[in-house]
Amino acid sequence: MLAWLQRLSTIGLLALALAWAGWQLREGRPGWAVAGALLIVLGYALVLAVEFLFMHAVNARDAAPRATLVQVAQAWWGEVLAAPAVFCWRQPFQWRRWPDHLPAGASGRRGLLLVHGFICNRGVWNPWLERLSALDVPFVAVNLEPVFGSIDDYVPLIEEAMRRLEAATGVPPVVVAHSMGGLTLRRWWQEAGGDSRVHHAITLGSPHHGTWLARWAMSRNAQQVRLGSPWLQNLAAREGAGFGARFTCFFGHCDNIVFPASSALLPAAHGVHLPAVAHVHMADRPEPLAEALRRLGVTPP
Repeated sequence: MLAWLQRLSTIGLLALALAWAGWQLREGRPGWAVAGALLIVLGYALVLAVEFLFMHAVNARDAAPRATLVQVAQAWWGEVLAAPAVFCWRQPFQWRRWPDHLPAGASGRRGLLLVHGFICNRGVWNPWLERLSALDVPFVAVNLEPVFGSIDDYVPLIEEAMRRLEAATGVPPVVVAHSMGGLTLRRWWQEAGGDSRVHHAITLGSPHHGTWLARWAMSRNAQQVRLGSPWLQNLAAREGAGFGARFTCFFGHCDNIVFPASSALLPAAHGVHLPAVAHVHMADRPEPLAEALRRLGVTPP
């Protein structure tokens, strides 16, 4: 469903930009034609700029390292480039490009489970999937649907993916989760006894304690990640004091979706700070992939 919606929105925006430009050119206003088309196609960059302004203001009161304005600008530009690649190409048109890889000889080799976040599908992981396929690493990348449902609804999807990996490899996998996917993983952990079934968990910009931005959320799953939400409080209350020790949490002081920045850290987890890196762009950084390969025991050639 998400791929179809994002395909429709991408084609619709391009069609609207072309229609505007054609109309203004026929009216003899080339300047308005160019300006309007650029605003339609690149207007998301202005929305991102507003998010970064909120992020920088809220993070001023956070314990995480304070970003400089130069770092904020670098992160904004990185997200301006990353967002259309993910939301207008990989997810709507290329999400099936790299199928799950469970080779016949995978028994005894540790696999990888990839869990995406809000308004995403498995296409967000395409650079990872290409690299993992080349390295012959067993992996499964899930699609979490319904897109706007409760996080609780995704537990059976994680369980099905875990069972496929377990059946193919016979050993507990490493799990990498981006954004809301980290909360989905934790919720599954409570239901399925993940202590013996997960070798290590890595989260990228996951709102473990919620996010300030979710105060305007409309969907059920986004409302669950409001700062201090009852759902998050109940999730944390059911976890042991040392639960986070099984996690590596990547976070950033320029994450424009999950802030305050320290809300992406679990107690007792190993935290890795990615400076000048925004939310979607975080999944494309080399550091998380390198950590996942290290936990898998895979040495790239």
